[in-house]
Amino acid sequence: MRKMLLTTMTVSLVGLWACAPATTDAPPPPVVSAPAIDGPADSAPAQKLTLGFAQVGAESDWRKANTESIKAEAEKRGHELKFSDAQQKQENQIKAIRSFIAQGVDVIAFAPVVETGWDAVLAEAKAANIPVILSDRTINTQDETLYTAFVGSDFREEGRRAGKWLAEKTNGEASILELQGTPGSAPANERKAGFAEAIADFPNMKIVKSQTGEFTRAMGKEVMEAFLKTPEGQGATALYAHNDDMAIGAIQAIEAAGKKPGQDIVIVSVDGVKDAFLAIQEGKLNCTVECNPLLGPPIFDLAEKLVAGEQVPKITYSEEGVFDENNYADVINDRKY
Repeated sequence: MRKMLLTTMTVSLVGLWACAPATTDAPPPPVVSAPAIDGPADSAPAQKLTLGFAQVGAESDWRKANTESIKAEAEKRGHELKFSDAQQKQENQIKAIRSFIAQGVDVIAFAPVVETGWDAVLAEAKAANIPVILSDRTINTQDETLYTAFVGSDFREEGRRAGKWLAEKTNGEASILELQGTPGSAPANERKAGFAEAIADFPNMKIVKSQTGEFTRAMGKEVMEAFLKTPEGQGATALYAHNDDMAIGAIQAIEAAGKKPGQDIVIVSVDGVKDAFLAIQEGKLNCTVECNPLLGPPIFDLAEKLVAGEQVPKITYSEEGVFDENNYADVINDRKY
């Protein structure tokens, strides 16, 4: 599928959460790679601003850490934060954005629950001259002027990294179960596509079962239980989960079925939360591909620049790693989420 954010751009590595200049009339602005951090960056706002943030929900430990980062950074910088929890429903996010427009906030930021269906409400924000920052997730639109900037992870690259790691681990031979994220969401779509790209050169690596686990631990367990009752699931040698919470739920199902997670079934997932590192330590999870949730600092960096009339890059990607039994110990004690 088309990923509207992956336009041809020059990649520049800059200092922590730094922003390079861009113009709407000039060629496409640069992609900035922002190093991953475990806490908010020090900064002093030029003026107080009001930011409206429409969050997806609280479906995982990753999302909870993401929310805390945003709230903590607003408090630290002395800005007003109007926060809305959409409880995984697009209609709730749209209502929240319209409320932010009516209240006349300075900047709107949101993590879109799905990729499509945003044009109308974002056109309203544009008409009100309120800049919009996409956080964590992207949207699919023909009009990229409807949002000002995106900050978050390269989901397709995360999928590629997971597939590459699994190919190396299994010597290119695996019957794979896949736990997908929320249908229609950017991370689910792109992590699936990236993984498929990575294993395409390995004819003995096949996805034999694939179903959504909605990014939750409970659904990950439930779907994995169902997988393991099928012939394909019983013969599976690997699991790819689009996030750590689903993987941890699946681990519970694997153990209940009398199998050894991490041994009978090699498991790779995405996010890099503390529970994933603990599972690697216990030998139950084999690899986690990092997706940094601490987006509060770069969101408010962008918001402050926008309110000050400065130009900002269209895309800011987090710099992230891949962790398995060989290197998880380097970061587990410092992991705060």
